[in-house]
Amino acid sequence: MPIDKSIDYSAITPEIQALSKQCQEHGRIDPELYTKYDVKRGLRDLNGNGVLTGLTEISEIMAFKVVDGVKTPCEGKLFYRGVDVEEIVRGFIKEKRFGFEETVYLLLFGTLPTKEQLEEFTKQLEFYRSLPTNFVRDIIMKAPSADMMNTLARSVLTLYSYDSRANDNSIDNVLRQSLQLIALFPMLSVYSYQAYNHYVKDASLYIHNPQPELSTAENILYTLRPDSKYTELEARILDLALVLHAEHGGGNNSTFTTHVVTSSGTDTYSTIAAALGSLKGPKHGGANIKVVQMFEDMKATVTDWKDEEQIEAYLRALLHKEAFDKAGLIYGMGHAVYSLSDPRANVFRHFVEDLANAKQRHEEYELYAAVERLAPKVIGEERRIYKGVAANIDFYSGFVYSMLDLPLELYTPIFAISRIAGWSAHRIEELINAGKIIRPAYMNVSERVEYVPLAQRG
Repeated sequence: MPIDKSIDYSAITPEIQALSKQCQEHGRIDPELYTKYDVKRGLRDLNGNGVLTGLTEISEIMAFKVVDGVKTPCEGKLFYRGVDVEEIVRGFIKEKRFGFEETVYLLLFGTLPTKEQLEEFTKQLEFYRSLPTNFVRDIIMKAPSADMMNTLARSVLTLYSYDSRANDNSIDNVLRQSLQLIALFPMLSVYSYQAYNHYVKDASLYIHNPQPELSTAENILYTLRPDSKYTELEARILDLALVLHAEHGGGNNSTFTTHVVTSSGTDTYSTIAAALGSLKGPKHGGANIKVVQMFEDMKATVTDWKDEEQIEAYLRALLHKEAFDKAGLIYGMGHAVYSLSDPRANVFRHFVEDLANAKQRHEEYELYAAVERLAPKVIGEERRIYKGVAANIDFYSGFVYSMLDLPLELYTPIFAISRIAGWSAHRIEELINAGKIIRPAYMNVSERVEYVPLAQRG
């Protein structure tokens, strides 16, 4: 049956509305049953601690210390393959190098590279940075989307068709596929945005080829900007963002998705597309967009950005569901694991002010700093939460991306460009330690009913 172009198939019809009510009527579960059967909703216990579902050597998140047998909150720490991320950053910043490629090597292979190993690995990424012939024209340009994450996922799935060994899950081949995807994600993301910007927003079209001598961060800015120009400070701060987002334990939603889908035995492209679908969610990779949008609303509402009473009043309005999106949240504050501090935010903070000064946005930075200082106090008073509440990395990353003139549509893809490193390391780890397919249990709580013949149904 041919499609009738006069019909809007995306419309919510009365029939769909009626069926939706049936879904809701028969889909709601009594919340008390989760307590009764001790269900770990979100795979977390009542204290918010994650349920142990696997083992990893790739990264470690530390938010507590055991002192005299008592679990005590501590300043947050993040380790990549046992190495403190703050030390990694301090190392390449001191030596005035870019750090993302080194971080990818560490996550994939378990050790910090020597100078020679890093040079050779960088050449490997350069080698894989070329898309198949006409891929941009035939795939990316022909169906531009307002959501770059969907375009990125579609591109990843399409690359399956260009790979003669797409289903080969040997470690050699999966590593080759992983390196290709790590190298290609910046190009896929930027070109997807350029296609959208041209065909949907009617702007000029710019397609710049990546330059082999440039780092990942530099190539993102080079291919994105019409004149390909950027400052050293801009490139170094984007590189820092990539390092800090590259990996965050095996239990975050998209990485756990990677483990789950890998355990089924499927191919690399399907696995990474699934991880992208997870990262797209506003509760995960899209969180920094919410922070930026919240601050835009705050800047329009608070008449004096230096008046702490006004800022506090706005924050209380957020918690009372009276401001911004009325969700009752102060976006960018708090974390599922960290309590006293998010080490990634701590590292980022030191560089954000430098960029704000360079971009003549110091007043805006001061507003962010004021919110970071006042929000824990307001949250503690309004929610009576005595567990530490601190800024997470999303609090500053959106502000950084806006100062780098990155379009909002690329905020989550930038996260994916970084996190593909961690996903790849976890996929390989899951394959090396291949066990059972991951299959948690769900308890059925519905009543059993008799089958009724069709003619007798009311």
